[in-house]
Amino acid sequence: MGTWDWQLFLQDTGGGETYLDWMMSAWGWTLSVSVLALLLALAIGSLMGIFRTTPSKALVFLGNAWTELFRNIPLLVQIFLWYHVLPSIFLVLRDVPSFLLVVFALGCFTSARISEQVKAGIQSLPRGQRYAGLAVGLTLPQTYRYVLLPMAFRIVIPPLTSESMNIVKNSSVAFAVSIAELTMFAMQASEETSRFEEIFIPVTLLYFISAFAINRVAQLIEKRLRIPGTIGGK
Repeated sequence: MGTWDWQLFLQDTGGGETYLDWMMSAWGWTLSVSVLALLLALAIGSLMGIFRTTPSKALVFLGNAWTELFRNIPLLVQIFLWYHVLPSIFLVLRDVPSFLLVVFALGCFTSARISEQVKAGIQSLPRGQRYAGLAVGLTLPQTYRYVLLPMAFRIVIPPLTSESMNIVKNSSVAFAVSIAELTMFAMQASEETSRFEEIFIPVTLLYFISAFAINRVAQLIEKRLRIPGTIGGK
């Protein structure tokens, strides 16, 4: 192994920016894809998880169909479907930036996993909680909003933390449709410079820092929302 040359990050890429500038820009794209996809996944996944625990057979079918569809198709295939196939079927998608198509693909893929976790969280609650909410005059949506979901989400924070970390790592597939995120930067920069160690080590650290930061934030949220009297609670 030769001497590592970290000064390559100060070299001009030929486009008026240094490799360091390029890497930090790619990190920004990675975080943008991850955060937007996570917000989408939480919204859709929570809704589908709720649907799957309702008395309505139609809603249960819709929630189950969504979950089974998106969790049984590989993520990379879903990326290609959103990028190459769906715009030819739904012409309105042709005007959607590829960045957002990746967000949709990653968000829908992750929503199926979150749906399972939200469903499990709700079903883990005593059945009497639902009946108690209805008995005091709350409607079913109000029972979910004020009684079931506040407790269920506290239960599923740990698995949601794992999904939040996974979505950062899974965002690396965006390179397949030329999104200028960290993995694409690493591949292109290493080919241009022939310095694989100097490129991939910082990129790996940035992925680690991103996932670790999410883990720390989620642990703080979990600690703050912990129910007194439960394991680890006060």
